[in-house]
Amino acid sequence: MPLALQKLIADRYAGRNLPVSVVLPDGARVPLSAAPEVDVIARTFAGLKALAAPAMGRLARAYVHGDVDFTGSARRVLAIAESMVGDVAHGRESTRARWLGLMHRLRNNRSNIAHHYDVSNAFYRMWLDSRMVYSCAYFRTPDDSLDDAQAQKLDHICRKLRFDKGERFLDIGCGWGALIFWAAQHYGVQATGITLSRNQHAYVSSRIGALGLTGRVRVELMDYADLPDTEAFEKVASVGMFEHVGRRNYPGYFGKISRILVPGGFVLNHGITHNALTQHSLGSGIGEFVEEYVFPGGELAHVSRVIEGLAAQGLEVVDGEALREHYAKTLWQWVDRLESNAEAARREVGEEKFRVWRIYMAGSAHAFDRGWMSLWQLLAGKPLAGGRLPHPLTREYMYAP
Repeated sequence: MPLALQKLIADRYAGRNLPVSVVLPDGARVPLSAAPEVDVIARTFAGLKALAAPAMGRLARAYVHGDVDFTGSARRVLAIAESMVGDVAHGRESTRARWLGLMHRLRNNRSNIAHHYDVSNAFYRMWLDSRMVYSCAYFRTPDDSLDDAQAQKLDHICRKLRFDKGERFLDIGCGWGALIFWAAQHYGVQATGITLSRNQHAYVSSRIGALGLTGRVRVELMDYADLPDTEAFEKVASVGMFEHVGRRNYPGYFGKISRILVPGGFVLNHGITHNALTQHSLGSGIGEFVEEYVFPGGELAHVSRVIEGLAAQGLEVVDGEALREHYAKTLWQWVDRLESNAEAARREVGEEKFRVWRIYMAGSAHAFDRGWMSLWQLLAGKPLAGGRLPHPLTREYMYAP
């Protein structure tokens, strides 16, 4: 059977001129072009099977379990992997993916968040910027450092929200606190962050006093759904957590935001979207892999569905900005930083989790590069009683002079 699979691999890729040498479990090499650039290594029979009938999700799973390996950077290999797979169709999820998604969405949100975020603060620190911002950066020039681009993103959000000193600001899914710290330090707001991650909550709690922000910043270990409707905020942001909400929960999510916003208040919703209007999942098994290994309970939709969800709860969208290229650039920087700290990362979280994050982030960067996904910042407001929603006539206020 292994010999048959070896022949199947050779036949499958014949004439494709892929810059790869396939290394078989016995060490034999099958070059797929005259000038191979990388080795794709089948370490086991399962690895041979994955290469004989490749799909992006199947190859990612084989890599995570050590059945397949590769030399070189994840960036180079992802481009080659798509050529090996062929068409990466998009459409409906597989039965298994739908079942996994349902099971994860039925369990407690806290469990899903812990699976993704409560890995290790030290692990995240190896590849995030110095402020620990785990969301799309904002690059004013191609040469911006990751630290500069993340600072620019924080300020870009604050400028869009047009903070006045003393305003009450809520950050839903505050991560490691960078946005609430920035808004309090630079704009003088009273900032509240909520998170379901115990690691993040502990980190932010410890930093509030260290930054001299006691009484101006607070953090709660809380689901957005549990916020009392009696809470009132002039401004709300949700940055990089919207992917966890799920389409069926849009009414509850946007409804909660609408109820806690004062009339005339604004919300900035920053989240990943699909680019195909009717798409339910990334194709070639990618969505299933992400659901199982990375983002249990996560769900994406086209940006039009997000705008519809806002409008259904009385929130008027006044601005939208697509940052697809910015997220691709952010992710590739994260991948580069993770790969440069590979040995330390393996010691911190183990081989399998290192592989999950390496291939997940590289695959996500590739998906943004290819236009399969996008990232939208939507700015919406809660109109006053007469229907007015005062805001500037132009977008000039969003940009530093």
